[in-house]
Amino acid sequence: MKAVAVFPKSREVRVIEDAPEPRLSSPTQVRVRTLEVGVCGTDKEIADFRYGTPPEGSDFLIVGHEALGEVVEVGSAVQGLKPGDLVVPRVRRPCPHERCPACRHGYPDFCITGGYTERGIQKAHGFCAQFFVEDVAYLHRVPAPLRHVAVLTEPLTIAEKALREVEHLKERLPWEPKPGRAVVLGSGPVGLLGAMVLLRAGYSTTVYSRSPKPNVKAEVAEALGAPYLSSQQVPVEELRKRAGPVDVVYEAAGASKAAFEVLKVLGPNGIFIFTGVPGRKEPLELEGAALLKQMVLHNQVVLGTVNAADMDFDAALEDLERFHARWPGRLERMITARHPPEEFIQVVSDKAGGIKHVITFG
Repeated sequence: MKAVAVFPKSREVRVIEDAPEPRLSSPTQVRVRTLEVGVCGTDKEIADFRYGTPPEGSDFLIVGHEALGEVVEVGSAVQGLKPGDLVVPRVRRPCPHERCPACRHGYPDFCITGGYTERGIQKAHGFCAQFFVEDVAYLHRVPAPLRHVAVLTEPLTIAEKALREVEHLKERLPWEPKPGRAVVLGSGPVGLLGAMVLLRAGYSTTVYSRSPKPNVKAEVAEALGAPYLSSQQVPVEELRKRAGPVDVVYEAAGASKAAFEVLKVLGPNGIFIFTGVPGRKEPLELEGAALLKQMVLHNQVVLGTVNAADMDFDAALEDLERFHARWPGRLERMITARHPPEEFIQVVSDKAGGIKHVITFG
């Protein structure tokens, strides 16, 4: 079986031609033929050996955690799936510790022990291979019309979980607030999908990113109805004037300096959501006293969120159908190119450009 893998000890990234093909080992498992695997910043950092841990007993880690596949075989106890169905898998698996209430209640995205596993990231092989086997509990059936965009499901779940948490946090207010203004920091796939979720929820949304126009990310954002502003042309002080009092900032850039600068535009009772993990070290000086004063006097909330739950994958698939109808062709425009597995190294080298690159297994 062909697979893309990293070898941390020898610091190699290569295609394996003879990886063991997984087989069903329990009645609740499903064997899936991989169709597409999205490549993201996490994969780039794993390929750069900043992190990524192979399974116990293996000297390599098969990468890939944003996947779309086709069911080819189901165990005897599997219900709701059959050969030919399209599926997307979840990423994180619960830790084994009884003392972790999050994992014991089915929310490993809130794990308190750090003992979870993640397909293609931590101690479990990923999906960038011709086949994978997964328990039916971690698979979500994909409607056939979403075949060409369903690989975007996993990055969309980040925004789905974030908005779900925002709705919970809004319950702290002694009235029922209506959707207001939002700023999305970053215009990669997570940022643009986040903008879609916020627009669908009724927020007047502005995308604030580094690259000046014209560029394809700006074109996609503005085709959605979200003004695109470049941080190279519009400083944060001007962003505050253009965007107005901001109720929600959705950070999807992984740039700590830019994130804390944009925190300044957050309005009274606002919520700032961190989703990006900085991939590079950069000097950071904070106006600590001013930011602390702002957050206290304006009842602001700063929220960090990682991974997603079962319900967020269901919500993402429902939203993909809505987005497909509301913005025809825009989801497809986010997928810059599809590549064979042999081009994985080229894709993660940061030279590919565009928005979302996808590895395909024909």
